[in-house]
Amino acid sequence: MDVIDQLHAVRDGKLSRRAFNRSLLALGIGVTAVPMGARRALAAPEDHPTFFTWGGYDIPDLFVDYQAKHGELPNFSTFGGSEEALVKLRSGFVADVAHPCLSGVPRWVESGLFQPIDTTRLSNWPDVMPELYDTDFNMVDGKPWLVPFDWGQTSITYRTDLFDLQGEESWAMLSDPRHAGRLGMLASGGDAWWCGAIMAGVPLDQIESEEAFTKISEFMRAQRPLIRIYTDDTTSLEQALASGELVAALTWNSSAVTLQAQGVPVAFAQPKEGALTWVCGVMLHKDAPHVDRAYDVIDSLISVPSGTFMIGSYGYGHANRKAFDGFDEATLKGLGLSKNPVEILQAGHFQTPKSAEWEARMNSTWEQIKAGF
Repeated sequence: MDVIDQLHAVRDGKLSRRAFNRSLLALGIGVTAVPMGARRALAAPEDHPTFFTWGGYDIPDLFVDYQAKHGELPNFSTFGGSEEALVKLRSGFVADVAHPCLSGVPRWVESGLFQPIDTTRLSNWPDVMPELYDTDFNMVDGKPWLVPFDWGQTSITYRTDLFDLQGEESWAMLSDPRHAGRLGMLASGGDAWWCGAIMAGVPLDQIESEEAFTKISEFMRAQRPLIRIYTDDTTSLEQALASGELVAALTWNSSAVTLQAQGVPVAFAQPKEGALTWVCGVMLHKDAPHVDRAYDVIDSLISVPSGTFMIGSYGYGHANRKAFDGFDEATLKGLGLSKNPVEILQAGHFQTPKSAEWEARMNSTWEQIKAGF
């Protein structure tokens, strides 16, 4: 399907905007300032703040409250990875609000480009779950650097009709020799290495030790011959699962939701060892040109309408606890979520910030392992 066909598919409701944006990124096409509907000419673009975000979050569904208040959408600029985003910001690009993840907060704060957020200016803040933001590295004088917005899990999406599951769902599914050559992995060390630690039985609070590094490396090298695909293009993993080329792959929640919507018989595993949990959110630039409306952007993102969309369309958790009230328990369970989201958060493993030196060593070693060394 080419880009024009995909645009028609989006407008006909046959393809999600997020899947469309992922396809563009896979083709090397950047997406900036692209609300799918026509923009009402009520104010000039320079009158609205810019939201610097991942492709797929630049959509009207997340800004119902903002649009109701201001009549239009904010401006958007998108990135394909958080490192890419931070480099662009360091180079002088100014966005009112940016969308990193919690584990990257210390390095983003060290850039000197952001300011703590005054939560008294957010009407939805009382409904945000403290389990998502209350950490030593995120809070300063009672104010967060990052307001959590979306969260989810990195786990295993598998074909229920093709994967021979014996016993409980487990991380061992991705090193099962019976399915050699039909297993896939996200390529980023930010996901794979941490999941490798869980698979290797390394406690995540010990992941920086030399013993842990050796144990994880050995496990990932032993797993390497079983893996058919390493990629961060989740569309490729989803297509391979849909065709049966793969029977299981390391993915985020959204891949299972996308495939289930297509009628592909898949499940998103809840490994007995616990899934990897990630939390992302928004930070306010210290030189934000539109501070008042920037707060409206943040408030809209943590609102119930945004949460309802995130849960129902992407299968991701949301920071606003009230957003879960719009779904029954069976639906949430199928998404790997719960009416009591805290129990999901407590059952998983959280990524925590690591030193730049550790990140560099981890990524270098992981690239060697993927290349077969």
